[in-house]
Amino acid sequence: MWNYVPDKTIGVAISQLEGSSVPHGLTLQLGDLVEITQICEDWYLGVNLRTPGLKGIFPCSYVQVRPTSDQERCWHYDDPVVEEATNVLREWGVIWNRSFVRRQREQCTMLRSAILDLMDWRLQLMTGTFTLDHLRDLRMRITSHIDSGNRKLGLDLVPRIDDRIVGPDTLGVYQLYNVHVASAEKNRNTTWNATLPARGGKNPEVRPATHHLYLSMRHFGCSLGEDAEVNFALYDMQHSRYVSEKFLVKVLKEGFSSYIGKANHSATLFTELGNADLKKDLYLVVQVIRLGRLLYTESSKKPLSQTYRRPHAVAVLPLAELLADAGGLGTLEEEEEREFPLKLYQSDEKDYGLWQHELVAKKSTSKFSLLSGQISQGVVVSLRLLRGELAALRHEYIHLLKNVPLTQKLGFPDVIMPGDVRNDLYFVIERGDFERGGKSSSKNVEVTVLVLDEFGRPIQNCLYGASNVEGVTQHQSVVLYHMNSPVWYEMIKVSLPIEKYYGAHLRLEYRHCSTKDKTEKRLIGFSFIPLMDRDGTVLPDGQHQLLVYKVEDQTRFKDPSVSYLQLPYSTKQIQSALAVQSTSSIGSSSPSCASFHRNSRESVTVAFYLCSTKLTQNANLLSLLKWKSHPERITDTLNLVMRLRGEELVKFLQDVLDSLFVMFSDTEGNATPHSGLVFEVLVNILSLLDDSKFQHFKSVVDAYITDHFSAALAYKGLLSCVQQCTDRVHSSSDCKFEPIQQCFRAFEILFKLVIQSRRLYARAILENQEDDDFRQYVQSLFATFNKVASLNSDVLVSTQVVLLRNIYTVVEQLSQILSQAESSKLLASLIDSLPKEPHPLIATARMQLVLTTVRGPLFTESSAARAILLATICRQLRLHLSQPLVMSLCTETLGHMMNFYRKMSMMDDTTVDNIWYRDVETITLATLGVLIQAVQSAQKTDSNVGPLVACLLSVLELLDQGHYDRLWSELSERKPLKDFLLQLFAVLRALARQGEHVFPSEWSTMHCVVNRVMLASLDQMTQPLVAYFLDSGWFDSQLWSNYFDLAVSFLTQPSLQLEKRTPSQRLKMVRAQGGDMRVQMGFQILTMWNAIGDYKIHFIPTMVGPFLQVTLVPEPTLRRATLPIFFDMLDCEHRHRGNFKQVESELIDKLDVLVGENKGDDNYKELFNTILLEKVKSCDVTWQKHGKAFIGSITRLLERLLDYRNVMEGEENRDKRMSCTFNLLNFYKDEVDRRDMYLRYIYKLHDLHLSADNYTEAALTLQLHANQMSWSSQNLPADGHHSSQMEWQRKEQIYMKSIAYFDRGKCWEKGIPLCKELADFYETRLYDYGKLSHILRMQAAFYDHILTQLRPEPEYFRVGFYGQGFPLFLRNRLFVYRGLEYERIGAFTQRLQTEFPTAHILTKNTPPGDVILTSEGQHIQICNVKPVAEDHPVFDAGLVGFHEKIRSYYRVNDVRRFQLDRPIHKGPVDRDNEFKSLWIERTWLVTEHPLPGILRWFQVVDRHVEEIAPVQYACETVLSVNRELQQLASLHAAEPRRNINPFSMRLQGVIDACVMGGIAKYQEAFFNSDFLASHPGHLEHVLQLRQCIVEQVRILEAGLALHGKLAPPEVQPLHKRLVECLAQMKQRLKEWGFPSPDTGARYANSHGPSAVAHHHRRADSDAGIEYSPAKVNSSNPLLNTSLPMVSDRMKAQRSLTAGGPPSNRSSSSSSSLYGHLTVGEVGSEDEEDLYCKPSEILEKLQAASAAGSVPLQPIYSTSTTPRSTVTNVSRAKSPRWANEYIFFSPASLRDSGFGTDRESLSSNNPINSMTITRTPLSSKISQTSLAQQSRHTLSSPNVHDTVDSTPSRTPPRQTAPPLPPRSSKSSFDESFAGGCDASSPPPIHPKRVPKKGSMIPSNLMMSPEAIEAGTLRHHRPPPAPPLPPKSGCSASPMSTPMTLTPGPVLSGPPPVPPHGRPAINNSTSFSNPLDLGSGSGSLVDEVCSLLAASGCRMMSNGSPKSPSPPASPPPPLPILPPPDESLYSVETA
Repeated sequence: MWNYVPDKTIGVAISQLEGSSVPHGLTLQLGDLVEITQICEDWYLGVNLRTPGLKGIFPCSYVQVRPTSDQERCWHYDDPVVEEATNVLREWGVIWNRSFVRRQREQCTMLRSAILDLMDWRLQLMTGTFTLDHLRDLRMRITSHIDSGNRKLGLDLVPRIDDRIVGPDTLGVYQLYNVHVASAEKNRNTTWNATLPARGGKNPEVRPATHHLYLSMRHFGCSLGEDAEVNFALYDMQHSRYVSEKFLVKVLKEGFSSYIGKANHSATLFTELGNADLKKDLYLVVQVIRLGRLLYTESSKKPLSQTYRRPHAVAVLPLAELLADAGGLGTLEEEEEREFPLKLYQSDEKDYGLWQHELVAKKSTSKFSLLSGQISQGVVVSLRLLRGELAALRHEYIHLLKNVPLTQKLGFPDVIMPGDVRNDLYFVIERGDFERGGKSSSKNVEVTVLVLDEFGRPIQNCLYGASNVEGVTQHQSVVLYHMNSPVWYEMIKVSLPIEKYYGAHLRLEYRHCSTKDKTEKRLIGFSFIPLMDRDGTVLPDGQHQLLVYKVEDQTRFKDPSVSYLQLPYSTKQIQSALAVQSTSSIGSSSPSCASFHRNSRESVTVAFYLCSTKLTQNANLLSLLKWKSHPERITDTLNLVMRLRGEELVKFLQDVLDSLFVMFSDTEGNATPHSGLVFEVLVNILSLLDDSKFQHFKSVVDAYITDHFSAALAYKGLLSCVQQCTDRVHSSSDCKFEPIQQCFRAFEILFKLVIQSRRLYARAILENQEDDDFRQYVQSLFATFNKVASLNSDVLVSTQVVLLRNIYTVVEQLSQILSQAESSKLLASLIDSLPKEPHPLIATARMQLVLTTVRGPLFTESSAARAILLATICRQLRLHLSQPLVMSLCTETLGHMMNFYRKMSMMDDTTVDNIWYRDVETITLATLGVLIQAVQSAQKTDSNVGPLVACLLSVLELLDQGHYDRLWSELSERKPLKDFLLQLFAVLRALARQGEHVFPSEWSTMHCVVNRVMLASLDQMTQPLVAYFLDSGWFDSQLWSNYFDLAVSFLTQPSLQLEKRTPSQRLKMVRAQGGDMRVQMGFQILTMWNAIGDYKIHFIPTMVGPFLQVTLVPEPTLRRATLPIFFDMLDCEHRHRGNFKQVESELIDKLDVLVGENKGDDNYKELFNTILLEKVKSCDVTWQKHGKAFIGSITRLLERLLDYRNVMEGEENRDKRMSCTFNLLNFYKDEVDRRDMYLRYIYKLHDLHLSADNYTEAALTLQLHANQMSWSSQNLPADGHHSSQMEWQRKEQIYMKSIAYFDRGKCWEKGIPLCKELADFYETRLYDYGKLSHILRMQAAFYDHILTQLRPEPEYFRVGFYGQGFPLFLRNRLFVYRGLEYERIGAFTQRLQTEFPTAHILTKNTPPGDVILTSEGQHIQICNVKPVAEDHPVFDAGLVGFHEKIRSYYRVNDVRRFQLDRPIHKGPVDRDNEFKSLWIERTWLVTEHPLPGILRWFQVVDRHVEEIAPVQYACETVLSVNRELQQLASLHAAEPRRNINPFSMRLQGVIDACVMGGIAKYQEAFFNSDFLASHPGHLEHVLQLRQCIVEQVRILEAGLALHGKLAPPEVQPLHKRLVECLAQMKQRLKEWGFPSPDTGARYANSHGPSAVAHHHRRADSDAGIEYSPAKVNSSNPLLNTSLPMVSDRMKAQRSLTAGGPPSNRSSSSSSSLYGHLTVGEVGSEDEEDLYCKPSEILEKLQAASAAGSVPLQPIYSTSTTPRSTVTNVSRAKSPRWANEYIFFSPASLRDSGFGTDRESLSSNNPINSMTITRTPLSSKISQTSLAQQSRHTLSSPNVHDTVDSTPSRTPPRQTAPPLPPRSSKSSFDESFAGGCDASSPPPIHPKRVPKKGSMIPSNLMMSPEAIEAGTLRHHRPPPAPPLPPKSGCSASPMSTPMTLTPGPVLSGPPPVPPHGRPAINNSTSFSNPLDLGSGSGSLVDEVCSLLAASGCRMMSNGSPKSPSPPASPPPPLPILPPPDESLYSVETA
């Protein structure tokens, strides 16, 4: 009982479920969410949330249930990113599954990784526990990942704005196109592994890419015993300079650890590395400085009084590898942190300052040695390159960069921001030169640096040795031991407030550090240098050589009366005259300085580098700022300012502008003498802001204009200067245009200044005064602009372009003072003043100006201004739309306009008197025609067509009924209207047909919008069609034809075909389109077609093909609506022309093409037939008759075409394609008489045959074409296979090709008539004796080939295809197949199973019942059939000396009739002699065409059955053996040197079989009075059998006589034994009353030749092909095996057939995998089993009471025991055999003694051997082929069954070893590999094993080929394992009684055999193991032993596990309440 679920429950599908598999089932896919509503035992009832419109039941085990709140469910599905990710995961999952099945490993791996990532991110997003920033980034990551994956998988591209999906109704067509382009471009730059955009803020375009290098010291592996400083810096090797500050890590003497490292800031961030820096050859330099004793060798036990900084080691790391890909990180994740180990090196201290340069640049490692005491690596650092804004990085990498100090770059970044404040002066102590001073050793100099103010007081904490240390007042340099010329190269940063720079100076104090004096460092001198010059500028960058002054006492520095600042500080100062005068005066006038003495031989070199936004080193800039102090230098100062660098100017931009505007005009606003020069300087400064490095300073200028600018009267001077500058364009021919262009580029800021000045003036002076004077200034200025724009000169082009590019900013600024309408007029007048045919650059600039105008506020904000500008814009669009150079600008302009009007239309629904409505009308009338022409032109050239089409569609999207009416009224005349419609139809038709070339196929949203607009437009265009070109009486077929073509193209375009989409995509498309647009267009087509009435005849037959495409669309509603159009066409043509041949012809042509393009299906065929037949019923009788015939013909054609299409691909479907091609070929020839289509399919069939190497069939197919031609000289046009030539030439060409094919196919008999016909043509008509000679030689060669070449005879197979699962052309039909060369039934079966992998092979040969015929599956029945030759002169009995090879061809070729024999028992069965009741059911089959033909198979058209009596069958068997012996004897008599082995083997087989009782069975069965009394009608057959036996003895005597003459010495023992056996045979015949051979001959002569002569007229020499009981001489046996020897204990009898002469066929035509086993009860259904089932043998083993192992003996031993019959033992009924199959390896069977070739099987004749044919490994059913077998008897006392196979029909003959079947390994192996020559020992005679009451015959199983080749080998098989006998049965002494436990019976489908076979020793072979005596060995024993020896095994198939089924069956559905409307709210397709 169904119960409701109390709470809303959501389940997740954990397995897939097909809804159709369960009544009322709900289809589930893995991962689907289902809402469960009711439950009943193990079943749920619910709704799949993916398809909420469907409700159904499903097992509880298929879902995992979890309660979900409404809020959680709402969160899951309301978040669009989560919902999209869910749908994408489901779609990707299907693709992944398909990739996995197809073994697409790479795609499968990538997709799996992408799915897992997406699932993880989706889960993170669903938790909702992250910050908003993280969620935003996560959404961006998910959407980027989805887009990238969809692009790689070829799925739809989703248009997005940020992470928001854009729907089809959100944007206009053009805007949607731009979004698609942007999404596609963004998607192209992303991958699955890197899907996030570049970090660095919300607006990545604010500034160029900036990089930062993160460094962290991970390990310091040196133990110094003292504290150390590790300095890191970036070094530019190319310029030999540092590019960054130093970063210091302090290492204590205890060592470095991570804890200590963190405490000492072991990580830093090198900031502001630009792209130019990354391209430099950068290195990371590491310097290790020891803090401690002066000498490292000093004892550490002494107390340390002084600490010195001593250089210790250096290391370098190249950064090129790390920075190589930094430029491409725009869309990638930042590189992960990487560790680098560095080795530390040491060198001489004299090169300390150049250590890094020497080690890096010169790589002179010979000067360096590894630092001793390094533990593993000296220093280990980790580096990571980050990209983006520093503030954003600190926020993003909050844990990585927390409290990490910044190490700044030496210099400004690539972009200087206005807010950046920096005031750093870098001071470098480079080197010094000091005197020794009379000492023997050099000095140890330490430099102390300090900064002092103007009063001599040290400035505290302003010196920084590294970026992460605190400021110090004094900085001590490193000490270089015993160096008078030390090189320090030590950098110190001086950081002072600006106000302290004035008067401050640096002082360097030099001290000698003695190793003896430990108390104090001795001062030996000092140097100083002021930070600023006297003019207020900071010291210039670069080197400065400082003077060194001696000072005795440091206290002298503190004496206020002593000042050294008046002394010169550098050598440069001394060299100047001023310095010299100053020095002399100071030296004489300042006694206080006398205490400081300078040594001219001592100096110190230092360097400065200023990096400040507040201080300057430029004196010219200072003179500009202080111009009032030197007014006379204004001109020079302004000229010098124009040469300044931008970095200096932007620092003081506000002060510079203030100074310039003060100089520009006086207080009354009048110009000054310097106004012009000031304007130039102003323009020059403003032009600097266009540089990307300073572009951000525009905001500084804007802030200055708004807040600081105060020149209220400057606007007049500025406007005047601009006008004067513009006037210079045409005032002078040699004018330099660069200053003018520079002025134009500065328009934006200049006019901002003008507007602000005017506002200040108006606000300060006369607020209410009108702007007439200002307006006049502006109008005058624009008049000048218009004049410049109107000039048409190449010299002025660049200047005009600059003017047009910058004029809009002028107008935009002026609109703040003037009205927007006035400003628009100024702009429109300027645009219109340009030349009509301007220079291309000017045209581009003009359209760029128009585009800027459309985007600007003048167009979008003011309707008055827009009205003024619209007319000008439309004129420009009409002028430039057709120009490719500016087409993109035109489309962008028009697109923006349409987007603007679309937004207006959505805000205001009313259309009457709306401005936007009138504007759209204006645009349409002005530009639509030109736009259509532009699109049409672009479609032809395929250039820039996408934006144009988007513009056109955006215009059409805004048009409504009123717009169209206005358009039609404008085009009221028919000619313009027709031209307009034709152009528009052509454009839309091209768009429909080539839409994927305009917009990529993955832009599904774009295609949806495009189709919606096109459908609406087509609906509007039908009105003028009907009104102007139909109702008015003026019908235009061209226009209507174009309309129908457009409508059909629209309907059939790929983007509308929903069937090619997934269900989710289909649902989405239907929702977006508002239904299926194809149906809407189909009804529109139908309406218009019905409207034209009698004019329909104009479209016949041209519109048959297009309308056929419409009806073939797989939409049922559309098909039902449009199929009646064909009836209209038929009716119309019949009324006008009396027939409908044109419609029929066109329909056939188009169907052939369209169905081949995968259009149409069986449903269409049924609808076509049903709908048109219903229409035809209402017509008159004559019409109805022809119509029904037409419809039936087209239906049959559809059936054949659909069959042909379904088998188009795949090697395994080649035979099906041949059948379908054959059916179509016959249809076009017989039913519709279409010669062109007939020939087309002839060559298709020909090509298929060639690909399969069917050369005979290919030649016969070509003959179909040749038969269509004569030998005339008519010229034939070229086709796809021949060039233009005369008819006889083409026929000759086809003949020659056919002859070549016949030659390759070894079918020379069919090539000879063609040779004769060509010879006659060459001789009698062409008289070309050269060709005649060639063709005659070819003909002669064919005759030779017939006689000399080996030609295998093909086998024929009857194949029945039963079941509804087969195509119509095979369903429930019977065929006869002609096998390939050497193809046996096993290989043939495998080939059919490959072609039909799901088919089931029937194991019984009985006709299938109705259950099989009507089942939905596929069932195939296969067996061998024997060809029955037709009448031919070669079979005339009067032919003497006729070569057998001539006759053998016609026995198996050109045949239509085939026979199939099946043994049956009638009446009581004598188990001791079943020949008495063994009848043969003979089936005769007649095919449609003879084989070989144009196919390798033909359908059976006639079938009848007859029965052959036992005695008649015995006659056929004996006659066949006799005929074979005669032919062998004739062959050896004619060729005495021929290998005698096959002859010996055949004689042995016949004689031994007769001796062992075969004839005795015939004697017992037929030669007695009881048989004749009960069967008086068989007397003639009895007499014939008697005479045949007698004749056999005669033949054997003659054969043995010939054998004795030909046998070599080693075969003579065998010959003697055969003579003895023949004597025994004759004695027995005499005892039985048979006449002697001579008497038999006389008897035959007395009865005439008709009694026993081989008189026949059939193709072969078989007696009994047309057997009649009344005529003994017409009885010819058909089957090809000898009469077997029959044991007294024989339990079942194999059907044996007689055959013709020796055959070359690879296997007997009746020997088959489907051999008939007569086992168990007579008449049981086991007689129909077609497969040998070894599991049955196993059951027979269990049923056997006892069995003994009897050793198998060679055949040559002498018998010592008389032969006797076997003791009768009661027969035990055998159980049913199991249904399992076993795989027999051909090699294993050969190695076990079983021959696998036909000849070896049919020639081992005391006991004809069983052959198990090779089964291909790829077969789905293990097959045991019993080919070429005769009989196997079970001689076990309790086992009386005979294992039999289909009898072999062809006796052996001398032949080459058969070739293997195609595409498989040969089943013929040389089992007998040894050789036998004259030196070989004589054969070993077999031993006779005495048995009680029995005699064991000697057997030899040998391949005739092996014997013939002289490779005779004697084989002794290993003894088979004895089988335990049953209780109560006698066993051999070697056997041991035991009980057999029945084994499990295997069931299920036959398993697929494994690939490969067991390895078998091929050197071992068995004799025939079957014992026909009373011994304990049996067939079952031997087969089991063979299985054990060959490695055969039983197999079974496993089946994959599926989800556990529910314990209960599906319950009936409850009585459901009315459905919830919310569940069905989603539209479905």
